[in-house]
Amino acid sequence: MGILDTLGEVVGAVAAVEAAEKLDPNAGLLTKGLAAVAGFKGAGALESLVEKKEEGEAESNNADSQATDSQA
Repeated sequence: MGILDTLGEVVGAVAAVEAAEKLDPNAGLLTKGLAAVAGFKGAGALESLVEKKEEGEAESNNADSQATDSQA
């Protein structure tokens, strides 16, 4: 999943740069660079959050199925 994670982060960086250019068509290199870094880090944080949520749901589903098995 390393390649997919990196691809998601790159897409986040590109989206952030595009958004910065839409807000300020005369944005400088520094502004675009900061937007790219923020998009890269933000996409990585979002992916981590989604992974944690999926793991929590899987654990919850396993606990629920074990509880119903023990009651039967």
